[in-house]
Amino acid sequence: MSVVSNEWRQLARGGQRFRLNSEKLILALMVLLIGLLSVAPLLRLVWTAIAPQGVPDLARLTRLIASDRVLIASGNTLLIAFSSTLISVLLGTAAAWLVALSDLRAKTAWVFAFILPLMIPPQVTALAWLQALAPSSPLALLFGALGLPWFAPGEQPLYSLSGIVLLLGTHNAPLVFLTVRAGLRRLPADLVEAAQVSGASRMRVLFTIILPLARPAIFAGAALTFVAAAGNFGIQAMLGIPARVPTLITLVYQQLNGIGPSALPNTAVYALLIAVITLAGMAASAWLGGRHDVRVNGAPRLWQQSLGCGRLVIEGTAWLWMALTLLLPVSALLITALTRGFGQALTWQTLTLENFRSALWGYPAVRHAFMTSLGLTTLAAIILTATALFLAYFLSWRRTKLVRGLWLASELTYALPGIVTGVAAMLFFLRPLPIINVSLYGTVWIILAAYLANFLALVLRPTLAGFAQLEPALDEAARLCGAGFIRRMRDILLPLAAPSALAGTVLVFLTALNEIQVSVLLVTSQTQTIGPTIVFLDEGGSASLAAAVGCLMILVVCLLMGLATRLARRLPQGVLPWQA
Repeated sequence: MSVVSNEWRQLARGGQRFRLNSEKLILALMVLLIGLLSVAPLLRLVWTAIAPQGVPDLARLTRLIASDRVLIASGNTLLIAFSSTLISVLLGTAAAWLVALSDLRAKTAWVFAFILPLMIPPQVTALAWLQALAPSSPLALLFGALGLPWFAPGEQPLYSLSGIVLLLGTHNAPLVFLTVRAGLRRLPADLVEAAQVSGASRMRVLFTIILPLARPAIFAGAALTFVAAAGNFGIQAMLGIPARVPTLITLVYQQLNGIGPSALPNTAVYALLIAVITLAGMAASAWLGGRHDVRVNGAPRLWQQSLGCGRLVIEGTAWLWMALTLLLPVSALLITALTRGFGQALTWQTLTLENFRSALWGYPAVRHAFMTSLGLTTLAAIILTATALFLAYFLSWRRTKLVRGLWLASELTYALPGIVTGVAAMLFFLRPLPIINVSLYGTVWIILAAYLANFLALVLRPTLAGFAQLEPALDEAARLCGAGFIRRMRDILLPLAAPSALAGTVLVFLTALNEIQVSVLLVTSQTQTIGPTIVFLDEGGSASLAAAVGCLMILVVCLLMGLATRLARRLPQGVLPWQA
């Protein structure tokens, strides 16, 4: 009996060592993945900007940054990011107050419509607004029928610095809305009611209680908007390049398109400037938002304000805004896609479905770009979902310094503009990989690597929210029963966290399928993705075909958002951004 028991003890120790090794192996794989795809490319970017020849050359760096071209582009980038952020903060804060603190009817539908433009790719948004303000647009025809003045033929008001600022401001307003709405939901009703009992007017309550308590959320939204505006390639390229308004992000694009990989040392400097600007904006926002302590004791009770006799006017204004910012550009885009040529009015003689047929079946480049995007997005979503599930486990219950470092690396890569990730990937993967001697540059795999680096945080956040609702005792009980790490994850934790992880998967699909920020520098004639195709078609003079592709992209976005909404009952509150 003693011999048998000793053998069982040895087997148990061996199983324990295997379980520990499997946990360490998974963690090591995540360190390798995040280290190679996120940390190493960013370090290579910094080193190339400082030492293009392998030796630090600060004189060259200073001379390049102080050049007129870079100073003008940097000034435009700062002006565009700051001005559009002010617009986004005003619009987003007003929308958040309306949804979180008022008795607005049909909130769910209005929030869905308000968030939808953020889900639409920015290059599609730019194209839609260009069509909406064109001389043949329904709005122009309406102005003409009413005898009101319109822009002269050939004049496009969006091709200007102010046009870029206005479009970015409205496009990014939902980012502020999401953060401020979350902050207002924690507003203590007791303070507001006490102020009202003391005779404070609505405006005084707003400026002395509501806005000060919402200050951290407002500045957090401003930071997100600043980063998004500074790194938004789609709108800056489609409006800024024709208007000759250079920014750092268009400077990177034009340098690499005109010169090629030999321009990488200079573009590394431009990308590093973009990163510095965005990180400085985030740091300034965090400092301003945290200057005063606005914490309150106890669980806040939700407070709502009645719109009173002005309810119909306010609701009408809110839905009119939706019509102007969503229906107007989308309808103009659809009309352009349904006409035979750009600039034609939609009549029975000009009506055609040829552009949609070409986009779906008749134009091989578009079909190939869509299939490439679909395949890359699917593969990235699968890998990222699996990685996020394991990383969320370690972050929730094994939060070591190494695990926190992995989390910070993923958050940093996601916070930086996608164009920075693209340049870093080019620099890191341009040379053949060691041992296997294979270069990823010019292949779809470099795009996949950039997707994995850029979008991990996007699926990790809802997955962490799902793990936060799990009881650690489940894992401990399974561990005491002898279940190994892989078995505990497979049989207990993954099924429970799967709905939240699936929500993150959908968010990755929404973002990666139509994105342009990351892949625009990495695509080639053989590895096109659907996001940059819009820009290339428009630059090539195929505006009607580009409009048809844009309409199809909007349809895909709506279908994916609808699919995620169907799962909303099984998801933690706030995982889906468009939930009211």
